[in-house]
This record gives sequence, C-alpha cells and structure tokens, in this order.
Amino acid sequence: MTPDIGGDGGRTPDTLKVERQDGVCVVTIAREKQLNALSSQVLSDLLVVIQELEHELDVRAVVLTGAGDRAFVAGADIGEMSAMTPVQARGIAELGGAVGDAIEKAHKPWIAAVNGFALGGGCELAMCCDFIYASQKAKFGQPEVKLGVVPGFGGTQRLARRVGVGKAKELCLTGDTVSADEALRIGLCEAVFPPEELLGRAIAAARRAADNGPLAVAEAKRLIHFGQSMSLEAACELERVTFAGLFATDDQKEGMAAFVAKRPPGWKGR
Repeated sequence: MTPDIGGDGGRTPDTLKVERQDGVCVVTIAREKQLNALSSQVLSDLLVVIQELEHELDVRAVVLTGAGDRAFVAGADIGEMSAMTPVQARGIAELGGAVGDAIEKAHKPWIAAVNGFALGGGCELAMCCDFIYASQKAKFGQPEVKLGVVPGFGGTQRLARRVGVGKAKELCLTGDTVSADEALRIGLCEAVFPPEELLGRAIAAARRAADNGPLAVAEAKRLIHFGQSMSLEAACELERVTFAGLFATDDQKEGMAAFVAKRPPGWKGR
C-alpha cells in the first residue's frame, strides 16, 4: 500500500495510519498501548482524514480498524475525560458526533473491521460505518453507565436503530458486553471471521464496492441513511427521483454500455 501521506500532501498524524491501494483506503487508529482509545486529538485527526478522503477521487471505499489484535477502539480516553467540566464534555461529545456524521454522510462507503474490543466510543464509531465485520475475538458494548454517564457519540440512538429498542436498553442500562457471535445474532455486525481473515475480508468487500459506479454507490448509501427517518412514501419518492437523476450521468451511460458490450466499465465519477 502507499505511504502514510495525507490528501493535502501533509504527513498523516501519529494517531492514525492511512494506507491506500487499488481504490481502497485502510485507516487504522494507532494507539495500540492505549487500546486505541479515542482522545480529542484522535477524533480531531480522524475528522480531518475523513474530510480529506472525500476529495480523493482515487479512493472509492474505506476500511476503518484499530492497531494490534486486542482492540478496535476500547472506548473514549477516560484519563482525558475524567476531569472535564460540563462545557468540555459537551465539546468532546460534539466532536465525536461530528466524526460520526462525517462517516455517515461520506460519499464513499466505510467498513468497520472490528478486531477486538469495541466498547463505548468504539462501539459508537463502528456503528457510524456503513457495515461492520468482526473478528471472532471482538467484544461490543456501551458500558458508560458503569462510569456514571451515558453514551455521548450517538450510541443510544444508533444502537436502538440497529438492534431494536429493547436490546439497546438492555445493553445501555446494564453496561453488558456481547461477543462477536451475539453481535451477529442481534444485528450489531454483518459478519464474523477468524482474526487472521478479518482485515482481508473487509478490504475485499471494500474493493467490491469500489468496483461499482461511484455515483451510484454514494446515492445508494444516501438513500438508505436518510430513508430511515422518512415515511416509506417519501423515501420511495426520493429513490425514484435519484434513480431518474442518475440517467443524466456519464457513469450510467458507461455502465449500461459496458454491460451490453460484456466488458468492464470505466467509471469516471460524473
């Protein structure tokens, strides 16, 4: 993969490792000794990288993971948060929320490769991604109540939308963690793989997405995301408008011409 160079030509922050190859970017949160805990610096750096990748035409899908084999992200940085005032806590919650919103609204698909603990902010970060692949060693949970607080990066809301209100209440009120197999059963992740296969499987899925029409992929992601908060009637109308609008693009003409000619398409992203 290509070196850790930011989209603006600057060096990638020390908190992250960013590698690009064949249309896919792997972003690794690189605080292995701290179990990849989300400090305000990590969140700020991640937000910058998300925004940069949105403007890189050669990157069409992103895999997000954590360094080492113990944790995806074990949570927010409690050492940093423990002495915060309410104003400071609101600030880091807004920063975490901005990261989640940026991933959800990104045109490119983001895949979480959860290689270990995904607790608190780590579970919230994974849920912002378009889908989640997990290692057999992964553990998921929202244990914030054990610290006297609640999730602050969207956990109560995204978890309920993923697994249902009752299961979300059970996890958020007890602070219990669940195994990868249980996460798969309740719909918190989409697939579980042996640890040594996880990253390769996530990259392979990212490449399959990257091989498709980039405008169509972006619009499909947008429709599913926004459609969840709309009535079925309004969401289906939005889909029809989007479907028709794509017929004005070069990619639609190229994709259908390539299908008829039985050749691979050459996407332009316009």
